[in-house]
Amino acid sequence: MRKIMIACGLLMAIVACEKEVNYASFGEKIEDDGAIATSELTEAYKNLKAGDTIEVKFESTIEDVCQKKGCWMKVDLEGEESAFVRFKDYGFFVPKNAADHKTVVSGKAFVTETSIDELKHYAKDAGKSEEEIAAITEPKREYAFLASGVLIEDTTKE
Repeated sequence: MRKIMIACGLLMAIVACEKEVNYASFGEKIEDDGAIATSELTEAYKNLKAGDTIEVKFESTIEDVCQKKGCWMKVDLEGEESAFVRFKDYGFFVPKNAADHKTVVSGKAFVTETSIDELKHYAKDAGKSEEEIAAITEPKREYAFLASGVLIEDTTKE
């Protein structure tokens, strides 16, 4: 019986360690508790009109990061959707190698229309080819986010 209890204790410790995610913090200090799922944020975005904003904290996965400075990132939403995240007052940047890492983002969600010039600028920052940049010919309605605080999965503690 004692061996079973020890084995159960070890198993519980292993499971507890696997669920804990260590984060690096950027911008204002935030916690990961209370973050909504991407499906909830996607649904909220669908109900926003240009000019509307909502204050929210959500968790997601980083799809892409500015390769010049880390001054923006694109995060995954539900389905084929994504949100373009900038950082409040240009006050902080995130690591350029943060793509594919888990993240928790806190700030203001809104819908915007991005001009052709801006889209081309962001494509250039992302390292897109000249052909991909030249193919941008229409403005785009986008889900945007102004982050005051960001947590990114810290893989250096693995």
